[in-house]
Amino acid sequence: MPDFAHKLEILKSIPGIGDIVAFEMLILLPELGTLTRRKIAALAGLAPINRDSGKQIGYRRTGFGRAGIKPSLFMAAMAARNSNSYLKIFYQNLIAKSKKKMVALTALMRKILVIANAKLKSLALA
Repeated sequence: MPDFAHKLEILKSIPGIGDIVAFEMLILLPELGTLTRRKIAALAGLAPINRDSGKQIGYRRTGFGRAGIKPSLFMAAMAARNSNSYLKIFYQNLIAKSKKKMVALTALMRKILVIANAKLKSLALA
C-alpha cells in the first residue's frame, strides 16, 4: 500500500490540485482510489440526481455528499480552468456547447475527482 506522501505527489500532478486540496482530498475522502467513478462522485456530492416524477422530466442537480470536499474541488476547478492544460480545453469545450459556467465548473470538479480516483486506483493495483 502506497504511503501518504506518495499519494500526495500523485494528486498534486493533476492540474489545479495543490498542497491544500490534495491534503483535504486524502483526509475527507479516504476511499479515494478504492471506489468506482460513479460511487466516488456520489460520495463527494458531484453526481447528478434526477428530479423526475411520472412523465415529468426535472432538472438534474448535484447534491448531498460529504461536507467540506466540494469547496476544495471548486477551488481546484477554478485553478484548472485558468491553467494551460487539458482541463482548460475541457472547460472551454463545455462553454462552447452553450453550457452554463457553473454547470461547466461542476463537470470540471467531477472530472478532477474521477482522474484523482483513477490515478490512485492504478497506484494501488501496481
